[in-house]
Amino acid sequence: MEQFLFVEKYRPKTVEETILPERLKTSFRDFVKNHNIPNLILSGGPGVGKTTIARAMLEELDCDYMIINGSLNGNIDTLRNEIKDFASTMSLNGGRKYVILDEADYLTTATQPALRNFMEEFSANCGFILTCNFKHKIIEPLHSRCSTIEFVFTKQERLELAAQFYKRIRDILTKENIEFDKNAVAEVVKKYFPDFRKTLNELQKYSVGGKIDSGILTDFETVQLKQLIGMMKEKNFTGIRKWSVEAEYDDTTLYRKLYDASANYFTSQSIPTLVLILSKYMYQSAFATDKEINTMACLAEIMIECEMK
Repeated sequence: MEQFLFVEKYRPKTVEETILPERLKTSFRDFVKNHNIPNLILSGGPGVGKTTIARAMLEELDCDYMIINGSLNGNIDTLRNEIKDFASTMSLNGGRKYVILDEADYLTTATQPALRNFMEEFSANCGFILTCNFKHKIIEPLHSRCSTIEFVFTKQERLELAAQFYKRIRDILTKENIEFDKNAVAEVVKKYFPDFRKTLNELQKYSVGGKIDSGILTDFETVQLKQLIGMMKEKNFTGIRKWSVEAEYDDTTLYRKLYDASANYFTSQSIPTLVLILSKYMYQSAFATDKEINTMACLAEIMIECEMK
């Protein structure tokens, strides 16, 4: 199934194939050249290549590795069982094993100390690479045991990466025999950059008919909002949290989108309550220390107080 997804089919297999600033690539090249990858925290927004570069390094060195998703399998028992079974045995080629822990910032503060203990217990045989969107959500004892690399780009780097990004996507669409409007693809790249994964997923979803045209630009926002409303109906809090992190909206834009589309998704009796909730959290946004928590509180209150169609 994965090979039907463009993001997996065309995932870079080497450090050189990745789309990253040269200064970051130099560090990763050195790790591979020296056959020594330390424990790492790779911090940056979704889809910028954190997991891809981790996998590329390990595959270049022919290391045994496993991937655990912290948002889906982040409980202590899962970590204990999976990591212990994997890390306590020797690699078939005698080399060092690695655990890639994706979305490690989704691990609770109760689970993270257990991970620290695993890192110490299996340090002789196994290394750890943690990826996260928010490094401040990783506890200090884990930071002290890892080198942190931040995927933050300068203005010039963003321009260079966007150009590489656009060329890579055009090459993929051409290989897949998909007709495309160059300007439409460029606008999609601009809209989601630097989230390569989301860009490619959205383009693949829209290209089912074998063509990508300017209609894609008007469809995106409607689809995204429908996804959010669907998860709110299901009370899918984990899904909503992931959506809020990955969506391109900032919090105030999201509140405005919900307000503008209120008649489409909420009963007429609930709209006054919705407006009051949105107004409250839009005001609080200006003072919120953690905007993600403020947004999640807003969506939770809407789920409780408002009736959706």
